[in-house]
Amino acid sequence: MTDLTGKVVVITGAARGQGAQEARLVAACGGSVVLTDVLQPEGEEVAESIGDAARFVRHDVSSAADWATAVETAVREFGRLDVLVNNAAVYTAKPLTDTTAEELERILRINLIGSFLGIQAVIEPMRAAGGGSIINISSQAGLQGLMGHSAYGASKWGLRGLSKTAALELGPLGIRVNSVHPGPIATPMIGHLGLRTGPGSFPSLPLGRVGLPSEVAELVAFLASDASAFITGAELAIDGGLSAGQFIPPGALPGATARA
Repeated sequence: MTDLTGKVVVITGAARGQGAQEARLVAACGGSVVLTDVLQPEGEEVAESIGDAARFVRHDVSSAADWATAVETAVREFGRLDVLVNNAAVYTAKPLTDTTAEELERILRINLIGSFLGIQAVIEPMRAAGGGSIINISSQAGLQGLMGHSAYGASKWGLRGLSKTAALELGPLGIRVNSVHPGPIATPMIGHLGLRTGPGSFPSLPLGRVGLPSEVAELVAFLASDASAFITGAELAIDGGLSAGQFIPPGALPGATARA
């Protein structure tokens, strides 16, 4: 198991899905965690289930004042701040011609500006701690253009670029910045798509299935830990091979023979 002993982690969007799994794993690996979300009852329930190693803060990531509160809570309750996971996001899939400027602006404020504000908010406490790790949860839609994802994709491509620049500027302070790019993951955010889990649940992927929040959490824990101490400015796809290129399932080509 990844060792996060003594690490203090802030995770946004942690009331459910990937964020909740990441928070639970941080505590299981020996760290302390401040969970933040606008979903207060759900977030409080997750924090209570984790125990003394967790605190919950109601937090609108588009608010600089709320960011100050979240960071102050981490330092006050646990004495320091080592890791930020910018996980909070909203998702929509809509044709470009049907997307309004207001819808685009809302997505950018949460998915991109929220992470920008978070990075700014944690620099000083991480500097005081001797360095840290910032993990920005982008998307496979931040690696490739996807039909119907103009607004969402713009926010996630922007987060990918922000991560690169922040890695360059914050590296001399000992602060690492990386982006994580999940593909289809079974979370409430995309629950309306009706994705199943298990073998064969996504045959158009090389690995043939939908991913699990726990698998993303394992990658996040690694990037939060000292085991990844020489990794910064990287973009890590966790998408079952979706961004690797065009995949044709065995037997789909004329005359092809599937191998066992």
